[in-house]
Amino acid sequence: MSVTLIIGGQWGDEGKAKIIDFLAAGADFVVRFQGGANAGHTVVVGEERFAFHLVPSGILYPEMTCILGGGMVIDPAALSREIDMVKKRGIDVRNRIFISEQAHVVLPYHIMMDLGLEALKGTGRIGTTGKGISPAYVDKVAREGMRMGEFLRPPGDFSRYILDKVKEKNRRLKLLGFKTVSPSRTEKEMSILRKKLKPLIADTRIMLWDAIDQGRKILCEGAQGTLLDIDHGTYPFVTSSSATASGAALGAGIPPNAIERTVGIMKAYCTRVGNGPFPTELSGTVGQKLRDIGNEYGTTTGRPRRCGWFDAVAARTAVRLNGFTEIALTKMDVLDSFEKINVCMSYRIGRRRLDHFPADAKTLARCRPSYETVEGWITPLDQRRKAGLPRLATDYVKFLEKVIGCRVSMVSVGPERRAIFQR
Repeated sequence: MSVTLIIGGQWGDEGKAKIIDFLAAGADFVVRFQGGANAGHTVVVGEERFAFHLVPSGILYPEMTCILGGGMVIDPAALSREIDMVKKRGIDVRNRIFISEQAHVVLPYHIMMDLGLEALKGTGRIGTTGKGISPAYVDKVAREGMRMGEFLRPPGDFSRYILDKVKEKNRRLKLLGFKTVSPSRTEKEMSILRKKLKPLIADTRIMLWDAIDQGRKILCEGAQGTLLDIDHGTYPFVTSSSATASGAALGAGIPPNAIERTVGIMKAYCTRVGNGPFPTELSGTVGQKLRDIGNEYGTTTGRPRRCGWFDAVAARTAVRLNGFTEIALTKMDVLDSFEKINVCMSYRIGRRRLDHFPADAKTLARCRPSYETVEGWITPLDQRRKAGLPRLATDYVKFLEKVIGCRVSMVSVGPERRAIFQR
């Protein structure tokens, strides 16, 4: 069995797509196991930049089979647009994209509910992307959701099902004073999408079980990051799915013991999109410098990311939660021009020291970082350096390995596919 799992070790946006793309070169399947169109993965190949939201980034490899797993919530219209985008870029997708019939569907009323509920929160907003993700997962847990398998119904049955669903949800939207959606327009749109997506829908579990039995290589890609996990993240400022390693087997439909390698992706500093506590956040010129150099703007929303120093307390928690076998450290090149680099070693609440990441967001909001300062390398990092990383950059990597308790196997020094030093 050979399943490799890729998990974000921070608040998402760690550069997972770059590492997924790098490791996918030796894989047969790439599986996305949770989340929806609220996640953006960007891959740079030569002069071309690809932004993915639902389709696994392994689609860029011509022999790769891409699976949208049962743990996902899928907006059919967004998926259709993304497939069309990929095809227009000259990528053959025939018999290469499969959708789990167990994955849940994001419909227009989920988006209306998402936007309406977020607006009601006022200053307590979570910072959702407004893509309908949370309401879709709410319906899933309430056993009221629609699964992709419904697209396999006969046309007449499917149309009646959609009309009934929309009318039912419109009653709830009206009760809350939110904007409703047109049942007939939704039915028409979904019927068109049904014809397009129906051939892609399958019991993807069986495909993956057979692949495991045959010893084929499978790469499972997570969206968001550990600190946004619905159970272990900074609740309620989290995503609505299990973004940790524990959710991978469940969302992909594979046995946990099939996973042999778990790679945690972490930036050489930290970023966060949306609201919620962020102990190492830098609001001044240093934070803006990190944002500008790192081009820290969301792939999905375009929102500026909040930036801060590397948080070893949070990183240690991610290592323990996920059982990372190794770390891929990304965006090291962003720190090239910093003479001094801070790393958060512990937190303080008043005189009390915390060496662990609190489970409660209110407690985390009271935490203040305690830093250790290391020397910057003030040397442009370039994958073409035959000598490898400069000494001070190597020292920084070794320092992080020591304080988080996990080996760093890869260091990314740019957006390009091969801008990686392997250690």
